[in-house]
Amino acid sequence: MASSSTSSVPKSFKYDVFLSFKGEDTRKSFIDHLYYALQQKNISTYKDDERIEKGKRISDELMESIEDSKFFIIVFSKKYASSSWCLNELLKIMECHKSTDHTVYPVFYDVEPSEVRSQIGAVGEAFARHEKEEAAGKWRKALKEAADVAGWELKNTNDGHEAKFIRQIVEKLSLELRAINVRIDKNLVGMETRINDILSSLETASDDVHMIGIWGIGGGGKTTLARAVFNKLSFQFEGKSFIENVREVSKASLSGLNSLQNQIPLNGRKVLLVLDDVDHVDQLEALAGDLNWFKRGSIIIITTRDKQVLIAHGVKIHNISLLSNKEAIWLFSRYTFGREIPIQGYEEFSRQVVCYAAGLPLTIKVLGSFLCGKSKPEWVDALARLKTIPLEETQKKLELSYIGLDDDHKEIFLDVATILKGRQKKSAIKALESCGFYARIGLRVLEQKSLITIDDNERLCMHDHLEEMGRNIVRRSHPDMPNKHSRLWDRKEIEDILANDMGTEATKCIQLYCRKLDSKIFIKGLRKMKELRFLDVDVALQDRPPNREINKLIPNFLNALGFLFCDWKFNEVSPYIPDAL
Repeated sequence: MASSSTSSVPKSFKYDVFLSFKGEDTRKSFIDHLYYALQQKNISTYKDDERIEKGKRISDELMESIEDSKFFIIVFSKKYASSSWCLNELLKIMECHKSTDHTVYPVFYDVEPSEVRSQIGAVGEAFARHEKEEAAGKWRKALKEAADVAGWELKNTNDGHEAKFIRQIVEKLSLELRAINVRIDKNLVGMETRINDILSSLETASDDVHMIGIWGIGGGGKTTLARAVFNKLSFQFEGKSFIENVREVSKASLSGLNSLQNQIPLNGRKVLLVLDDVDHVDQLEALAGDLNWFKRGSIIIITTRDKQVLIAHGVKIHNISLLSNKEAIWLFSRYTFGREIPIQGYEEFSRQVVCYAAGLPLTIKVLGSFLCGKSKPEWVDALARLKTIPLEETQKKLELSYIGLDDDHKEIFLDVATILKGRQKKSAIKALESCGFYARIGLRVLEQKSLITIDDNERLCMHDHLEEMGRNIVRRSHPDMPNKHSRLWDRKEIEDILANDMGTEATKCIQLYCRKLDSKIFIKGLRKMKELRFLDVDVALQDRPPNREINKLIPNFLNALGFLFCDWKFNEVSPYIPDAL
C-alpha cells in the first residue's frame, strides 16, 4: 500500500500579526508604539480600531481576523482579564494556536506569568467578576495555556526600556516571516524559476508603479504563482492585499466590487496588490483603474484566463507555463507519497497519472491527494475510470472559461473540441465560416481565453482536459442517446446510428474515420441529419455508388466541410473538398 503521508502546502494569511489587548491599559501607549513599529517593517497587523470594517458585526470581524492571522501577540496587562471580550478573543486564539499554522507570543505587560497562569494578584482581581459566568472554566484554561507559552516580560513600564523591548519583538517576527517565505518557495514545485521570471519582468518595467498580468488556462497554477510572489515580496511593502476570487465576488451581488475595493490598502502607501481571477476589464477599472492611484514602487499583479482583459488595460502579460514531466512527477509524489519520487512499485502508475494530467497542477494535486494511501487495485480502478469519466474537480474549474463565452463562441469551442482540434487554422476557418461563424475573431477569443493555442505549424491545439470538457458538455444533455448529440466523433456510435437509421436533426457535425461502411447505409443515414453543418469523413465504402448518388447528397449539405474517401476521388465535388485534403 502507498504511504499515507502527504506534503503540506503552507497556508497563506491576510494578516501577519493579530494584536489582542485591553485598550484601557495599553492602547494609547505600548500598543500604539508596537503597532507603528510593526507597520514600519511592513508587517501586516490587525488592531481592532484600525481594521474593523464599517457595517460588520465586531465579534464576527474579530473572529475572522484571528483565523486569518499567522502570529498572535497577546498583551496581558493588569485589566486584560476583566474583559469578556478579550477572554473570548483569547479562546479563539488558543484554539487556532493548536494547529501548526498559527503561533502565539504572549507579552506580560507589568504582570507576572504566574499571575496570568493562576489568576492571582492583579489578574485574579480582574478575573473575579467572571467567576459565576458559564465560560469561566474555559477562560481559566485558556489563560493558563497562554501563560505557559514562552514570551516576553516587560516590567517597570515607566523605566524607558519599552522602545528596546518593542524592537526585540519586531525583529523576532521579521525573522520568522522571512523564514516562512523561504519555506513556501521551496515547498512549491517549479516555483523558483517561475518566481524569478516574474521578478525579472518587474525589474525591467519602466513605470514607477509596476502592473503585470499572469495569464493562462484554468487550473494551470496562476493563483499559486501569484501567491508565491506575494509571499516573497510582501515584507518590502507598507500595505499588501491578496484579493481572491474577483470574478466570483464581483458578480455575486451589486455590492461585490465595493467590498473588494475596501480591501485595497491605498492611503498614499507603497502597496503590493494581487487581483486574482479577473475576467472583465470593468473589474480592473474599479480595483486598479489608474497607476496614479498607487504610490511609486507599488506592484499590482493580476491573474486571469482572458488575455484581452490585460491587453485592454495595457498590462504587461506573463504566460503561465504548465509543469514539465519531471516537475509533475515531483509534485504528484509529494501529494501522494510525501517524497520527491514515487515509491517502489508505483512508478508506472504515477507515470500514467502524470500523462493524464498533461502538466496541469490542479489535476495533479487532486489525483495525488485522492490516491494517497490507496492500494494497487484501487489505483488500477481509478486510472481505468479516468479513461471514461472526467475528473470532476478539474472539469468544474475549466468550465468556468466556457460558461463566460458568447453563444457563438461556445459553438466554435465545441466544434474545435470535438472535430477541429489538430486541423490547420486556415482549414478550420473555412469550415467555420461555411457555417456562418465569424471564425477569425471567434478563434482569437478562444485563444485569448486560454481555451485553444495555435502551434508553430498553424494548427489548432487544445489541452487534453479542455477537449475532454468540451466533449463532456456535448454528451451530458443526452448521456445515453448519442443520436441526439450535436456532434458525433465516436466511430462505434456513428456506425450504430447509421446502421439502425437513428439519425436526427440534432446532429450538426460528424467526424468519421472508418475502413469499411456500406454506402447505402451511409447516404440514407446522413439524409436524416438535416441540420448538418459540416462533415469530416475518411471512409472506405464497401460498394462504390455512382457519382450521381454523391451529387444528390452533396447539395443537401451546402455548408459541408467536404468528403475524403480512401482511394476514391470525386472531381465533380472538388469545390467542397478542403485544399489541405
